[in-house]
Amino acid sequence: MAEATRALWVTAEGECEIRRSALPERSPDQVQVRTLHSAISRGTESLVLRGRIPESQHQRMRAPFQEGDFPWPVKYGYLNVGVVERGPVELEGRTVFCLYPHQTRYVVPADAVTVVPPQVPPERAVLAGTVETAVNAAWDAAPLVGDRIAVVGGGMVGCAVAAILARVPGVRAQLVDVDPARETTARALGVDFAIPEHAREECDLVVHASGDRRGLVRSLELLAQEGRVVELSWYGDAEVGLPLGEFFHSRRLTIRSSQVGVVAHPRRGHAERMSLALDLLADPSFDALITGVSSFDDLPELLSGELPALCHRVDYRAGHARP
Repeated sequence: MAEATRALWVTAEGECEIRRSALPERSPDQVQVRTLHSAISRGTESLVLRGRIPESQHQRMRAPFQEGDFPWPVKYGYLNVGVVERGPVELEGRTVFCLYPHQTRYVVPADAVTVVPPQVPPERAVLAGTVETAVNAAWDAAPLVGDRIAVVGGGMVGCAVAAILARVPGVRAQLVDVDPARETTARALGVDFAIPEHAREECDLVVHASGDRRGLVRSLELLAQEGRVVELSWYGDAEVGLPLGEFFHSRRLTIRSSQVGVVAHPRRGHAERMSLALDLLADPSFDALITGVSSFDDLPELLSGELPALCHRVDYRAGHARP
């Protein structure tokens, strides 16, 4: 008799349900993973939940192990940590990270999982996908020693980018967000904080991650002559207008995109980037990004309301009680 699994599906705008299905048979080059924790990625998952993925981007925005098609019903997510129950001997019993949706058990190719280093708790390892995005952004930004840097937008990705860039020698880094409460998170990550109107100007580099047009406008305002903005926000189907008259040309400013789907380092691949992200998570300061915890069975109710501001971890112990 096939083993059962349970997964979260988005079924309509703002509506989710947990569905039961049978696990597929595992081949010798695959692993069967029992999920310990997953996490909600507020930015992209909120767009999926609201049906805001543009039709032109339906294929590009598919998660690696997504089932169903946009807008819905769709099984979506990409922050998952579990234990290998069955698989190649070198992986059995190991804690692994996988870009997999919210599901109690799953079967994937062995090369789709990354072993979590022993110095990284599984509860923190759910941030690996977010930190991987931040690593890619840092490679795109290419900061110089001593740069004056601002990160505009204190969500999961913005905070992770700020934490990484602040560790470059001599860098003066500041996290900028409209929510003054985000200062506590910034301080825990070792980063200065300011609300937008009080942010330091004359920046060499600004990373924008607020997902709001006003944040991108403020990012341009913060730049010094010949400064550059690295744009991490993805706006779904929304159009974004910018003041590209005024000072944009006279200061010779630059806007460049950064997207995790393409590895921004010419000599690194996806596996190396993910391994680096997990290594960086040995730093306990990243725990400040996890601001809430729920059980798997509570997910439909949780997602029917306002999504958490930072990382909301999902624990699966209760979910395993009735697979």
